[in-house]
Amino acid sequence: MTAPNDSRDIVLAFSGGLDTSFCVPYLKEQGWNVHTVFADTGGVDAEERAFIEARAAELGVASHVTVDGGPAIWDGFVKPFVWAGEGYQGQYPLLVSDRYLIVDAALARAAELGTNAIAHGCTGMGNDQVRFDLAVKSQGNYRIVAPIREIQKEHTQTRAYEQAYLEERGFGVRAKQKAYTINENLLGVTMSGGEIDAWEAPGEGARGWCARRAQWPEDVLEVTLRFVNGEAVALDGNELPGEKILAKLNTMFAQYGVGRGMYTGDTTIGLKGRIVFEAPGLAALLAAHRALEEAVLSKQQNRFKPDVARKWVELVYEGFFHDPLKADLEAFLASSQRTVNGEVVLRTSGGRVDAVAVRSPHLLHAKGATYAQSADWGVEEAEGFIKLFGMSSTLWAEVNGGQGGG
Repeated sequence: MTAPNDSRDIVLAFSGGLDTSFCVPYLKEQGWNVHTVFADTGGVDAEERAFIEARAAELGVASHVTVDGGPAIWDGFVKPFVWAGEGYQGQYPLLVSDRYLIVDAALARAAELGTNAIAHGCTGMGNDQVRFDLAVKSQGNYRIVAPIREIQKEHTQTRAYEQAYLEERGFGVRAKQKAYTINENLLGVTMSGGEIDAWEAPGEGARGWCARRAQWPEDVLEVTLRFVNGEAVALDGNELPGEKILAKLNTMFAQYGVGRGMYTGDTTIGLKGRIVFEAPGLAALLAAHRALEEAVLSKQQNRFKPDVARKWVELVYEGFFHDPLKADLEAFLASSQRTVNGEVVLRTSGGRVDAVAVRSPHLLHAKGATYAQSADWGVEEAEGFIKLFGMSSTLWAEVNGGQGGG
């Protein structure tokens, strides 16, 4: 546990956007030495990454570090998420879960500096503040400073106030007016705002990676994924780190419009949230993993596992990333994956992805029987099974004169 101290060093999770840019001079004027951390979780190119580093220097931070968040986001989120195999409320693939890895990077930098002060640019209206604060609080005794929440106590038009604040101090503000709020990382893209928030059809501008139907290639795309203990380890025969497999799947399946959807859900803070999301790589991974899992797990495993998965997803969505129950559930999920080994062939001609072939040494295939085709048991055995299996319902009908329930 990190104990409070008198250090005036503070670590700010930094993206270079308006909110976190505002935080730097705001914190400095409160007497803090601001150290910025940018955790690159796959949402920027080399040019944007260079801009973020230059922006931190321009704002006069005490230090800035950039951290490669790809391996952490794979091991910390993608692997157990694919094991779980469920989206939040059956749909949303938790695309903002990189927040937890950003927190980890900020806490690691704080440990290097010997400070317990952490800052972020989350607003007081959304879910990210809950995820960020709970992820910090669950890992030690830290002081959390949230400048945007602080100014919202006095200013209703916070973004206009932030822009004026920066300009008054000689810092330019990017002319980057967007019709939508867009979040992008290795996991995918989410879009909200405008007509999306109004429960209307998304406009043409509400599109990230996924190609429009008219742009889909004519050739069918077919890829092979290999899994070991439920984790994707190779793509088309090439062994790669998980984060690189996901990045390649994003590029390949986005061309075919795979993984795009609209979702309205119950947010942590109690409001309804409506977004457009695109997660082509995760859609492909989930389709392949589910096909393999269905073929190698027992009937009881396949029935019970979704209950565990839904709880795991709820914990992650609502900010309980470090709750001990999440670790308990992951222990079960890991155990369930010990026979999820093999290869799956995925195919798409656009819009959706299907698992068309499954190969595994653990396939639960009876040698002497094929469903609805052939069997290695006799008629008497089948009739006896049906009699015993339906005994309760049959007895009810006999006792109650064959009347239906109700």
